[in-house]
Amino acid sequence: MKLFHKIKILMIMKKILGLFAFVSVLMMISPTSGKAQCKSFAKKVCKMELLPYVHDGIYNATVLSEGETAELYKTFYSGQQYRIAVCGAKELPPIHFQVLDADRNVLYDNEKDNYATTWDFSLDASQQLLISIQVETSDTLSDEILSGCVSVLVGFFNKENTFNQN
Repeated sequence: MKLFHKIKILMIMKKILGLFAFVSVLMMISPTSGKAQCKSFAKKVCKMELLPYVHDGIYNATVLSEGETAELYKTFYSGQQYRIAVCGAKELPPIHFQVLDADRNVLYDNEKDNYATTWDFSLDASQQLLISIQVETSDTLSDEILSGCVSVLVGFFNKENTFNQN
């Protein structure tokens, strides 16, 4: 009788351990799949916003909810023309982004430009800039907080790959 009881307990423990392992694997995969979906969104949707600029190869994308902010530090070099493209999933409210220098002086604010999704610029001196993004809050009343992928991509203008269209 005791042997049967021990076997039954071992079987229950094995099931619990199996369930625990399954839940653990599921929890590890879930954040990764969300990031993978955002990276795919950045590649398929946002990268087109850079044209005719050449993408720098870095996909900065994450899931944000309305009202949330994120910051990205990026080094830019003098004498180069750049385009920053910020885009979010279509179900999101407008994405507000600012580009700030090391002293947090605002160099560009897309809110003053009707929430433009791109900004083209060049710098006189190489420097690290801060790209601050915020998903605005929705004007509609809802019990649900909207969330979705938001991507920040950087491109540079490659004069060697252009041709005179005259």
